[in-house]
Amino acid sequence: MSELILHHYPTSLFAEKARLLLGFKGLSWRSVKISPVMPKPDLTALTGGYRKTPVLQIGADIYCDTSLIARRLEQEKALPAFFPEGQEMIAATFAAWADSVVFQHAVSLVFQPESIAVRFANMPPEAIKAFIADRAELFSGGSATRLSAEQARHQWPTIMARLEQQLQREQGDFLFGEPSIADFALAHPLWFLKAAPVTSPLVDAYPAVSAWLGRVLGFGHGAFSEMSSEEALEVARNATPAALPEEQFDEPNGFEAGQQVVIAAIDYGVDPVAGELLFAGSEELILRREDERGGVVHVHFPRFGFRIEKR
Repeated sequence: MSELILHHYPTSLFAEKARLLLGFKGLSWRSVKISPVMPKPDLTALTGGYRKTPVLQIGADIYCDTSLIARRLEQEKALPAFFPEGQEMIAATFAAWADSVVFQHAVSLVFQPESIAVRFANMPPEAIKAFIADRAELFSGGSATRLSAEQARHQWPTIMARLEQQLQREQGDFLFGEPSIADFALAHPLWFLKAAPVTSPLVDAYPAVSAWLGRVLGFGHGAFSEMSSEEALEVARNATPAALPEEQFDEPNGFEAGQQVVIAAIDYGVDPVAGELLFAGSEELILRREDERGGVVHVHFPRFGFRIEKR
């Protein structure tokens, strides 16, 4: 069995979500640290241009987006479940809301001037400038709009009051009783706010939410060891991609298996990845691509939130 390899960096919100997913499942994994900003040549050799963080590698199979990473980890180890029986729809739908709406608010609140001054106090000015320029490029060209700090501050009490009420009334320690993907999708934006002293009070003011967040973060990150990006590339070169899913190929817009296409996110980080379309299922799209450094790889994307176009 191939090792689970997570390409990530410590302060990434969605990387923290993935690390918590691995911890909840009690899985062992290898940690490849990547740059927070472009270029990322070793990662690009595997993904073909996808720039969001994190990316999960299993041999020569590359999984993009934490929504799909969660489903792949569910295949790796069924229990404890991210999608508890009878709660699959509500857990997945809430997670999608948290990964977009709550994430958007958290980023806006953390990157307001007062917070940036504290968070980046030890960084040289040129590094701060490069980071901000990279994030501007990340959010360029997609459907996601930047939420102003004023609007985020205005709406934040509504979000948190609703969560506080839910957690006070829920008969259990988590959002819907037992832990689910919903808890991890909500936890990482709040973890991001907690890491900045200016924004931490936006979470601390809500005792039920704070107690719940402590329980979710308490799952930890599992057992992991460091791996270099070159070692990860060697793993991919020496591996054969896994067999395609048995689910029937289903592409309602007429794309066919074997067709040359590009796949890209639609919200932000919309850099297209080109390759041969191998599979289109209800949740997953798979491209075959070849790179002189990474070899033949299968790059996996979620269907929801991504687009396919002719190459």
